[in-house]
Amino acid sequence: MKIGIDARFYGPIGKGLGRYTQEIVDNIIKLDQANEYVIFLRRENFDEFQCAGARIKKVLADIKWYGWAEQLIFPVCIWRERVALMHFTHFNVPIFCPVKFIVTIHDLILIKFPTARATTLGALAYKTKNLAYKIVITLAVRRAKKVLAVSEYTKQDLAKQFKIKPDKIAVTHEGVAELNPPAPLLKGGAENNCPPCKGGIGGLKPYLLYVGNAYPHKNLEGFIRGFAKISQSRPDLKLILVGKEDYFYSRLKQFSVNFSKNIIFPGYVPDSELAALYRSALAYVFPSFYEGFGLPPLEAMSRGLPVVSSNKTCLPEVLGAAALYFNPDDEADMIDKIKKIINDENLRANLRGRGYEQIKKYSWESCARQTLAVYKNIL
Repeated sequence: MKIGIDARFYGPIGKGLGRYTQEIVDNIIKLDQANEYVIFLRRENFDEFQCAGARIKKVLADIKWYGWAEQLIFPVCIWRERVALMHFTHFNVPIFCPVKFIVTIHDLILIKFPTARATTLGALAYKTKNLAYKIVITLAVRRAKKVLAVSEYTKQDLAKQFKIKPDKIAVTHEGVAELNPPAPLLKGGAENNCPPCKGGIGGLKPYLLYVGNAYPHKNLEGFIRGFAKISQSRPDLKLILVGKEDYFYSRLKQFSVNFSKNIIFPGYVPDSELAALYRSALAYVFPSFYEGFGLPPLEAMSRGLPVVSSNKTCLPEVLGAAALYFNPDDEADMIDKIKKIINDENLRANLRGRGYEQIKKYSWESCARQTLAVYKNIL
């Protein structure tokens, strides 16, 4: 049978969605030696996906996400390939999809956490676009042969929001790429020549770390306010917020000027240099109001960092007993828990060990196997 996968998010251009799409595509192709696959890609990532064998076909579908072309032209691309089943790795499913399909829903942030601050559009344009998103996701969920959710929390959220039966939804947890404890740093190693940190990490210690985007639901403004109060009694403490420079990070940078000079924005940091930032941090802090899965704190655990996390939505389910939790709506609670992790070396060591155990529960191969089982069941 011929299966199509919408891989237009594949790789770094798709950020978190890109990671998920890349791991699903790469692992499923490796696991399934029977079916044929058509992988739809954009021009930016067409060469990034490398495939071998007659069973795999790359198709250029250079169509932007969330636009009219996606709704009107992409269905034609799918129809031409005569696939028996289509897998959309995000909610942006063409309303006129010509074949049966499954869809992965990562979260309901657009519905549960709508805010005009999450866009550069004007208020009216934002409301119009948000309404269009809601129509697309509603039709996608209701018409799909099966819906994949990345956590039990998201499954329950979907069932309640769209009034669909829970057995239509399969939970396929995401994976963690790096499962081995990091090697210790050598003297004069990467931490002393990290270009984004202008002169190396050694002079920045001690510091807290956050790696991810700066969308409003991530609650980084609240984190900065809390950090500013903590740094009054710890003037040596720094905060490093890692993420590609965009509208949201630029706005956050301006916001932080009023609170502390000890906040560093290195911008995008490649994995080779990011490893050193993880190794030398005191802790990873994840203050989010809403998550569908919460991959960043798991990745921090895989790199040997103790995690202090929000207790909202799916995070207690995914992180288990391997994180120290706080209520992101309660600034005093956030400050108290961050102070605890800073001041208690034994607590950090304990959470580090628990983190290594927790990440063993998640693998991309397992996620791909579960996804492949859904394909086979439908076909």
